[in-house]
Amino acid sequence: MARGGQVGLARVAVVVRAGAAPLWWLGVFAAGIGVLVPGLTGRRIGVLAGAALFIVATAVVARVRRRRYTALAGSAARAGKHDVLQDRGVTVRNWRRGHRWWLLLAFLAALGSAFAVPAAGGMLLAGCGAGLWLKSAWIGRREQSGDALLWVRVDWLAGNAGRPAGKAVKAYRSTGIAAGDAAPGGARRKTVAAV
Repeated sequence: MARGGQVGLARVAVVVRAGAAPLWWLGVFAAGIGVLVPGLTGRRIGVLAGAALFIVATAVVARVRRRRYTALAGSAARAGKHDVLQDRGVTVRNWRRGHRWWLLLAFLAALGSAFAVPAAGGMLLAGCGAGLWLKSAWIGRREQSGDALLWVRVDWLAGNAGRPAGKAVKAYRSTGIAAGDAAPGGARRKTVAAV
């Protein structure tokens, strides 16, 4: 919550997308190391199991809570003049700082699982990252079709700066498509060079 009745707002798509890159790269790295370990099941079975886990994780993470996101987006109120839009970099940094221990534990678990099923844990982690990218892209398509960016109050996010569709979130706010420094879907906004 900002000072003097002002409300701090974070982009919904940026919060969702913040975990995609760390999960993807930690998963790829863990799978790369894990494939070097023969494991109990052998590399071939480990990689095949990992591929199945990757597909399932991507699909589940991309689709989970879509109804809740849709309901919150449908009832989004226009952001007021006292609302303060949080920069993309601040939102990403807050999410990653709040989840750093979970990311480390997930990475270590993926590495440890390689001794049983090589590469599978890393591919599962990478699938979660890919699912978050797909979910943020889905939110971006909704934003473009509605010609409005979706924002969530920072003080309604979880203590680790996540859960933009959690129980504490009562409603979203919306702004014009050009507001903030992130494009629809939460990616960095491409600046157009002056001619």
